[in-house]
Amino acid sequence: MAERAGGGGDVIAPPLYPSSPHLPALTGLRGVAAWMVVFYHARAALAGWMPAEALGVFGYGYLAVDLFFMLSGFVMWLNYGPKLRASGLAGAPDFWWRRVARIWPLHAAVLLALVGFVAVLLATGRDTAGYPLGELPLHLVLAQNWGFTDALSWNHPAWSISAEIGAYVLFPFLVLALRWENLPRAVLWALVGLLALALWAVFAALGASSLGEEISRLGLVRCVLQFAIGMALANLWRLGGGAWLPGLFGAIALAAWLAAGWGEALLVPLGFAGLLLALALSAGRLARLLGSRPLEWLGDVSYATYLIHFPLFVLAKIALADELGADEAARVSPLGFALYCAVLLGLSHLAYTRLEKPAQGLLRRWRPGRGRAAVPAE
Repeated sequence: MAERAGGGGDVIAPPLYPSSPHLPALTGLRGVAAWMVVFYHARAALAGWMPAEALGVFGYGYLAVDLFFMLSGFVMWLNYGPKLRASGLAGAPDFWWRRVARIWPLHAAVLLALVGFVAVLLATGRDTAGYPLGELPLHLVLAQNWGFTDALSWNHPAWSISAEIGAYVLFPFLVLALRWENLPRAVLWALVGLLALALWAVFAALGASSLGEEISRLGLVRCVLQFAIGMALANLWRLGGGAWLPGLFGAIALAAWLAAGWGEALLVPLGFAGLLLALALSAGRLARLLGSRPLEWLGDVSYATYLIHFPLFVLAKIALADELGADEAARVSPLGFALYCAVLLGLSHLAYTRLEKPAQGLLRRWRPGRGRAAVPAE
């Protein structure tokens, strides 16, 4: 594989150019964030044995998606910002196709598996309300979270992939809207603050106090604004500097949110922005730990983990239905959850190596208007 900026498999894995800076700590962070989402969705089934304190931490796992959005903007700028600056909008179609090649094949495969699952549910007389057939075309083209639906359905976590597609559509225009690389440090920080303030204002205007609320209505703006914060952070990273000051800023913002119990849509993005920049600038113990090969691998396969974990857990609960009941309160034992995690890791690796990467390479070779020209590997 070529060198990476931020690593592979994200809620959206970044493109990999040989000239991209190698920031393995961001890859590891992506892997940890993906598993926070896994535990968030599984936490109700673990309540019989997991400590309440741990369940409380995992209850904030939905915020890992906001970290994904910032990471995506950060990495997209490092990999594509200068290239799009040089090519202008003429380079946008190639960028869009590269992102489709990276994101869509695995999404389509999981969606196809869910269609088969729904067929089995129908054949056995089970409830299929969570899989509306009329919304299937929207999911297929990843437009399900663009304001066309009222609730999450099919593969719930894929809402954020839909929102990321919206950010990708806008990305070339955002690159060309400002001379980001020429902005001074103070202006970039002011832009981070204004974008976070705008996010809070939108949520407040619609009566939402948590970033996890109103996903169908607010998920797209939640993604785009934090994606833009990530772009600003990438340019702050280019300016260099010490890690301690942005780290302190991020820690204070998150501590203020936890202490006040208010301002999640403002303080969490600010906190994540400071900590993400600090990690990118750091060469300390935490950065080395997150950049270790096991955690970097976890980040490489994290896109597959993110897309597979939810339907896999639905299957796990159905498998336990005879013993525990098929309701949301069904409990999973420590051994059962360990088995689920092992299967999820194995499937994530297989999906990454046997589906994501080969399909991505194939689509890149056959991208429209370019025949079978060679492209840089991701």
